[in-house]
Amino acid sequence: MSKKKVWVSRPLFPDVLAHLADHVEVAAETVEGTRSADQMRAKLADVDGAIVGLSERVDAGVLAGNTRLKVVANLGVGFNNFDLPAMTAAGVLATNTPDVLNESVADYAWALMLAAARRVSAAERWLRAGHWTSTMRFDDWLGVDLHGKTLGILGMGRIGQAIARRACGFDMHVLYHNRSRLPDPVERECRAQWVEKHELLRRVDHLVLVLPFTAANRHAIGAPELALMKPSAVLVNVARGGIVDDAALARALRDKTLAAAALDVFEGEPAVHPDLLALDNAVLSPHIASASEDTRRAMARLAADNVLAALGLGKLAGQPPTPLNPEVMSRWSGAASVDNKA
Repeated sequence: MSKKKVWVSRPLFPDVLAHLADHVEVAAETVEGTRSADQMRAKLADVDGAIVGLSERVDAGVLAGNTRLKVVANLGVGFNNFDLPAMTAAGVLATNTPDVLNESVADYAWALMLAAARRVSAAERWLRAGHWTSTMRFDDWLGVDLHGKTLGILGMGRIGQAIARRACGFDMHVLYHNRSRLPDPVERECRAQWVEKHELLRRVDHLVLVLPFTAANRHAIGAPELALMKPSAVLVNVARGGIVDDAALARALRDKTLAAAALDVFEGEPAVHPDLLALDNAVLSPHIASASEDTRRAMARLAADNVLAALGLGKLAGQPPTPLNPEVMSRWSGAASVDNKA
């Protein structure tokens, strides 16, 4: 029997590709790139599985007429590039890579918060430009402290909880808002207090966004929400672009109704709102919160394991670790799940 075939849409670590190649024929891209719907349809037409990035849309049009594809694994936690109903209707399993990046993203959220609060990026640009030529004024480069202040977390999943646990070292008071409260033991572990969203916005000195992107969460932080925050507050977004109204945020930063912001994600990325680019009180990074070597390797390996398991291969055969539409698997049966769709 010929090997099944898996397409990998972006360069991956050689050892992960070798792990795949032990079980399947691998067609791996060697350079980063974006693809049109027609190109995606062509790439997926003759493969059994695929590993794709967040910029690659998989929807009904891409899947039209495909009777071979069984699984598409996202290299990321978010999956708004997936049309899950369309994938489910086509009998294609969707997977993502949750949990393995929690601690790295939490670390990076703190890096951004510190950089924004203490004006690290702007000060470095000023120094590199050669402006440090004489003694500075005593009140130059004043930032805001973190220790002893109030940290707010909007979206208290596993990443939010990891961020909250780190606040203990800064002796911060932690407030959070979720659609539902965490169990008491988890709140105690995180030393966190649930409050309504409007109260969270009014009280915090530092706000970190870690909520998923959904239609309901689009512009969850816009002009009305920003107006509730302290002028001395700092906002950090390591969630997804579109949760913040970037234009409204740029206005608040320009008008100094918000002290600073640090963003790893943007509406319409890789494009960044030009008003944000012009602001010294905005710390900007290119969606790299999970970009530690250990974490990116773990994400790639999890995506590979999801694909192999869905194809009935490897140690987890038939049991993909992180399915997004597991109902698809209920239509598979035994060995038939390896070769045929129900």
